[in-house]
Amino acid sequence: MESAAGITVVGEAGSGEEAVARAPVLRPDVVLLDLRMGGVDGAATGHILRELPDAKVVIVTTYEDDTDILRAVEAGAAGYLLKGSSRQELIDAVRAAARGETVLTPSLAGKLFRARTPEPAALSERECAVLRLVGQGLTNAEIGGRLFISEATVKTYLLRSFKKLGVSDRTAAVMTAVERGLLS
Repeated sequence: MESAAGITVVGEAGSGEEAVARAPVLRPDVVLLDLRMGGVDGAATGHILRELPDAKVVIVTTYEDDTDILRAVEAGAAGYLLKGSSRQELIDAVRAAARGETVLTPSLAGKLFRARTPEPAALSERECAVLRLVGQGLTNAEIGGRLFISEATVKTYLLRSFKKLGVSDRTAAVMTAVERGLLS
């Protein structure tokens, strides 16, 4: 086992199962873990963090798939590095993770951002029509009359719009829809 200044390697594991079993005994501050080690694979991150909630897990792997990155981060990984990273990058990552910082191979940052930022749901034509009329100051009853639908149906369209836009009221829905260019 090789060490660097200020870093002591306390153990190694040949599989995810072994890493999960050894971590509570060795009590490392930072765990370097491959996603596909055999045994429990990527689930090892969650298992280790349940046993050692103060530990930091940094994934070091060859897998660059958006799903793998997102799964690791959602499991609580403090970082995600590719195996092509230099020794110094690895040492810097361990130190940063130990300080509580997030570590990510720069080329993966965009993938993680895209994976974690879902596309906003599109509003239907009818939801847009309802919001346009809300923007004109009409009540639900007036909107229903103009569109030949019930007031309850207007409320349904509004609630669906709120959910899709991530807002909780009529004014915010109209403003957000206008900002996104949905009501032009």
